[in-house]
Amino acid sequence: MLKDGKKLTLAALTWPIFVEMLLSMLMGNADTLMLSHYSDGAVAAVGVANQVLFLVNLMFGVVAAGTSVVISQYLGAGRNQEAGAIGLTAIALNLAFGLLLAVLLLASGAQVFRLMGIPAELMDSAWTYLKLVGGFCFLEAVRLTLATILRSYGYTSSTMYVAVGMNLLHLLGNYLFLYGPFGLPVLGIEGIALSTNVSRLIGIGILLLLLYRKVKHRFVPEGWWSAQKTYVKQLLRIGVPTAGESFFTTLAQMAITSFIAIAGADALTAKIYAQSIGMFNMLFTVSLAIGTEILLGRMVGAGRFDEAYARGMRSVRIAVIVTVGAATVMAVGSRPLLGLFTDNASILSLGVQVLLLGILLEPGRAVNLVLINALRAAGDAKVPMYLGVGSMWLICLPLAYMLGVYGKLGLLGVVIAFVVDEWVRGALFYWRWRTRAWERMSIVGAAEERKAVPF
Repeated sequence: MLKDGKKLTLAALTWPIFVEMLLSMLMGNADTLMLSHYSDGAVAAVGVANQVLFLVNLMFGVVAAGTSVVISQYLGAGRNQEAGAIGLTAIALNLAFGLLLAVLLLASGAQVFRLMGIPAELMDSAWTYLKLVGGFCFLEAVRLTLATILRSYGYTSSTMYVAVGMNLLHLLGNYLFLYGPFGLPVLGIEGIALSTNVSRLIGIGILLLLLYRKVKHRFVPEGWWSAQKTYVKQLLRIGVPTAGESFFTTLAQMAITSFIAIAGADALTAKIYAQSIGMFNMLFTVSLAIGTEILLGRMVGAGRFDEAYARGMRSVRIAVIVTVGAATVMAVGSRPLLGLFTDNASILSLGVQVLLLGILLEPGRAVNLVLINALRAAGDAKVPMYLGVGSMWLICLPLAYMLGVYGKLGLLGVVIAFVVDEWVRGALFYWRWRTRAWERMSIVGAAEERKAVPF
């Protein structure tokens, strides 16, 4: 239950998360578009630097993933003061991660670019952006943690409004520093980096104010320092497997992209266009999965396992129904949708086939995403990681090579491998959820010792 007494519902949690994620994706595209008017080289340089920063942000996700689950379970158990203390621990831990990674980036970023084989003409620009944004990456670490804490308390709409404001500020900064209105200097990449850091800093200030105003209990209880070891272990118990799965999945995806590249530029382009259209479907599923995770964390913390089990199954049904419907609409309208991007006949043909296969892909992905978040919410993080990474590396990667490269099916062979992988993972997670082994993995302790609270 929220501070104002309103009951948490899946719809109330999910739609702001969806809007926030959608906005972030659209703003990223707008960022690239604005930068392209300044210089194509600048777009490439920032893109290269962002590949490195993406891996850095995965590190911040270690703590953030644990924060959402642990705080939700403690709130469900009625242990509100400890939930606040864990929030403070998460902020401090991610700030420390952020400062450490900032130092590492400043010390070795240029060497990383050289190992990546970045063209000489992009090196200076990429390094400029990396040192200005990466050197202040601790801002993103803190911002992400604060937003996660607020979501765990049910204030997903608040984080959405902050995200809207931050993105508008960032776009305004881009306009000022790239186009130089009112006689302002055109700063190029330095201006983009400055705009990024300033918008994040302002966002942090607003999130801190919201946290202070919306959360009743204080974040520095007596005995907080002595409990740090326990809190850190709880955060990392969920966070490390979650980040590990993301890391190894990203590596596999990079390898599979190289298989698609073998099929030619048209295949790679068709994948990007089809993926851009299908992303709206995936955003819904991810948003629903995160909302489900917050609710289930409360239920598991309160010892309400039957309700948690039923909630997980209902979320799966909702995700499958919506994503199949949306995928069907996208498949039926695939040619005009793809026509917004290109008139290349080869790309259009491939893209249409990929979107048709999406009708098979999306329900498997829906089951996969919802249930892995449900299992994490219950404290069951390691086994899902092993199952997910194992399926990606032992099934998806070899099958993508066999069908796409060896079998000469190209992009379609790779997408078929994706379909098989999503259904295998979905089936494995469904089996794990049905075993209810996760009931023994609650973070806050035995159900008999918990104080159940309404939510």
